[in-house]
Amino acid sequence: MNKVILMGRLTRDPMVSYSQSQAGNGEQMAVARFTVAVDRRVARRDASAEQQTADFISCVAFGRQGEFAEKYLKQGTKICLEGRIQTGSYTNKEGNRVYTTDVIAENIEFAESKAAASGNTGNTGNGFAAPQQNAGRPTPEAAADGFMNITDGVEDEGLPFN
Repeated sequence: MNKVILMGRLTRDPMVSYSQSQAGNGEQMAVARFTVAVDRRVARRDASAEQQTADFISCVAFGRQGEFAEKYLKQGTKICLEGRIQTGSYTNKEGNRVYTTDVIAENIEFAESKAAASGNTGNTGNGFAAPQQNAGRPTPEAAADGFMNITDGVEDEGLPFN
């Protein structure tokens, strides 16, 4: 089984090009290349602290996933990527054999909300904005990340799940 799941941040904006579709119908297919920095925790010998480093993993997204990367991903975006490892080789201009290893992205999702990505100060760090008060009465309001805020005392209003 060849399956990879990564969570990390893009090191730069994706480089997108278009190639001929393999269907032979004249359509072009998006090919997005990007690098994901994935944290790697390394235990130190003194065991009092962990040293954190990162692996920089080359990724390629084709077709719709490539279009998604072109439209929505940018440097610093935290993503969760599911795919497979693919190895290959080519001969460079100097005549040397170069070996490659890429992760072929089959599914890409955002790993944080827009508010968390932009460093919104109303964010409590758990992906939800802090409850807001309106004229002394708590009212649910939509947060910047699109989720509804749940205010204090709402359990008395008879939610369908208790």
